[in-house]
Amino acid sequence: MVAPTAMDFAPSSRTQSLHAQLQRFMDDLVLPSLGDWHRYADAGVYPLDVVEPLKAKARELGLWNLFLPSLRADQPGTRLSHLDYAPLAETMGRVPWASEVFNCSAPDSGNIELLQLFASAAQRDQWLDPLLRGEIRSCFAMSEPDVGSSDPTQLQTSIARHGDELVINGRKWFITGAAHPMCRVALVVGRSDSEATADGDAHHGHSIVLVPMDTPGLVVERNIPVMDHQALEGHCEIVLREVRVPSDHLLGTAGAGFAMAQARLGPGRVHHAMRSIGQCELALELMCERALERRTFGMRVGDFANVQDWIAHSRLEIDQARLLVLRAAWKMDHEGHAAARVDASAIKLVTAQLQTRVVDRAMQVFGAMGLTPDTPLARLWSWGRALRFLDGPDEVHLRTVARHELARAKAMAGANAAQLRKWMPPRE
Repeated sequence: MVAPTAMDFAPSSRTQSLHAQLQRFMDDLVLPSLGDWHRYADAGVYPLDVVEPLKAKARELGLWNLFLPSLRADQPGTRLSHLDYAPLAETMGRVPWASEVFNCSAPDSGNIELLQLFASAAQRDQWLDPLLRGEIRSCFAMSEPDVGSSDPTQLQTSIARHGDELVINGRKWFITGAAHPMCRVALVVGRSDSEATADGDAHHGHSIVLVPMDTPGLVVERNIPVMDHQALEGHCEIVLREVRVPSDHLLGTAGAGFAMAQARLGPGRVHHAMRSIGQCELALELMCERALERRTFGMRVGDFANVQDWIAHSRLEIDQARLLVLRAAWKMDHEGHAAARVDASAIKLVTAQLQTRVVDRAMQVFGAMGLTPDTPLARLWSWGRALRFLDGPDEVHLRTVARHELARAKAMAGANAAQLRKWMPPRE
């Protein structure tokens, strides 16, 4: 992961203009809506009455689908680079539900990019265009409870072709967005080619099928609480029993499921990482304000050396993580997603761990109040802890980075050993 010397992270003039407009929208419209949003949420009702008017206003102002690259001249998209989108994602991330207002929320953002890349004309009409307009939402059904989903070759959900239909059987869980009242389609990853798997070609044995949420046999069994918090949009367990859809609901080609899933992960990790950094910035700001206003033992909390250390470490670590994310975004823009694969793993790992670390410090400065709904800290911490599993656990990303480093060392074929011999003192 040696950085090229020509990297430039300066935001374009267009990004600066969009960012200023986005910040005003957040300050003037999103933040004043927090109270209403939470009143609905506390009653267990998804706040469509809050979100939908904000979506309409954002679309009217052109703050819409900001994440979306344009792959061809005839396709919609902002034509923002990953590097240009990164600071916008950071600002949205300060309010966990804000990205939905701008039609930039996961898992829709990744699903939209998948459909933009691989959908047929009919699939674009039925699913992609409504998603782009914000009329529906979607989910991505990959993880399963009975296998280690960090190794996706183990996925057991079956996809069998029966005449002009695809028949799906399996169980999925932690499917984000499946409980959203506007979720209309699931992108289901399943085993479709037993022969390829039997021959040892495990990465070409799975496919992705577009399954409408109201298809008979598809049941959302439960919305699983995460860290004792139940998200309104859902992290759901889904059962598929003899689910039948037309064969033209297959996305792309049979057996290409893993390659397509990888295509959506790189940009998504930039989005997740920058939203996490936005949450870290918010936590640091709250920590500093609390440290200045709270007094104990005759001193401001901010006068204690350990609290100052927490603040300083947080500032430095946030800036370091942001630079790592911007480098990954730059690399995706200039060298392609495949070239940035290790960088994407690195930022996923670093920002998820950083988020819980900074939020935890802020909670400690707030005292018991930091554990309550009176601040956003407890909810942010629980989401940050979940991020250490989402899109792959920490250990998988550590292995990716380590293997890359070992491969580089192997390629150098003893060059370092030769250098070390030059440092050794001469023998008499």
